[in-house]
Amino acid sequence: MIVIPAVAGSLLLATGCGVEHSATPPGAAGGAVAVPVSVSRTVAPRVEPTGKDAPKPVKPEGHTVNPRKVSWLSAKPSKDGRSLRVVWWSGVEPCHVLDHVTVKQTARRVTVTLWEGESDKVQNVACIDIAIKKSTIVKLKAPLGKRKVVDGARH
Repeated sequence: MIVIPAVAGSLLLATGCGVEHSATPPGAAGGAVAVPVSVSRTVAPRVEPTGKDAPKPVKPEGHTVNPRKVSWLSAKPSKDGRSLRVVWWSGVEPCHVLDHVTVKQTARRVTVTLWEGESDKVQNVACIDIAIKKSTIVKLKAPLGKRKVVDGARH
């Protein structure tokens, strides 16, 4: 009895999914075809949350590995203008953690820069590539007023 139809279907499925494979010659293991499969890294599509899917609130944790600037989508002032709710696209923790936020304030503008890095608390972790909308609250020294809010990662 030969099991080739099931194995051929598996090969077709594996090939269609972008997975590397290799086959053992027929006759090995009693005439069946053995197929060791090596899974390559898969990437999930980025999907924008809709409706009630609000951004995940996070606070700066500090002590990340190799923090880098991250662009944000929006910075909405609070009713009293003393803080901003900053929203941006990020990834899953512990690979994408808000390290800190820098705020430069002048009479004309407020420049907000988000810094993300990998958590230094976890090592040898695999993270999936999936987009997560996050938000954080940034306090201002003085009410925003008519000052312009600028993304420090873009300037």
